[in-house]
Amino acid sequence: MNTKLHYGLFESSLGRVLIATSARGVRSILMGESVAALTRDLARRFPAATLVRDDAGLAREFERVAGFIAAPGCGLELSLDVQGTEFQRRVWRALRGIPAGSTASYADIARRIAAPKSSRAVAQACGANPVALAIPCHRVVRSDGALSGYRWGVARKRALLAAESRAAGRRA
Repeated sequence: MNTKLHYGLFESSLGRVLIATSARGVRSILMGESVAALTRDLARRFPAATLVRDDAGLAREFERVAGFIAAPGCGLELSLDVQGTEFQRRVWRALRGIPAGSTASYADIARRIAAPKSSRAVAQACGANPVALAIPCHRVVRSDGALSGYRWGVARKRALLAAESRAAGRRA
C-alpha cells in the first residue's frame, strides 16, 4: 500500500524538527540539524510512501510541537498514526503515562507492561519511537538515574528534561 505522507520542517531551540502526517494523524516527528538528513531518514522509514512537502498544511502541528518545546508542562496532544509491534505499542503507551517533569527507568517501564525481564527490549522500543516528543522516550533513564542514549542526542534529552523539570517546579 502506497501511503501519502505530508511533511514539513521548522526550526526550534532543539534544532530542526520534521513532522510527517498521514490522513489519520502524525506518523513521524524527527529532530536533527540537517534538512537533507531528516528527509533521508523519513524516506528510509517509509520507503513505500509518497512524500509531499507541505509546510503550510502542517502549521497546526508545527504550532503544537513548538509550543510543547517552549512550554513542556502544557503537554502535547496530537492525533497519532504510529505503526509498531504489539510490544512497542505497549511500551509507547506506558511512556505516554510518564508525566512531564518525571522520569522512569527502562526496568520501571518493563515492570509496568508486565514484562519485568525486558529492559533491553524496552530500550529498543524507545529507540524505534517514530514520534519524538509525542511519545516521551526522553523521560526514560537508566536505573541509576543517569541519562543514557537518546536517538535524538543526549544533549536534546538533557534539555527536554531540564525544561520539563523547570515547568513542573512552577506548577508545584
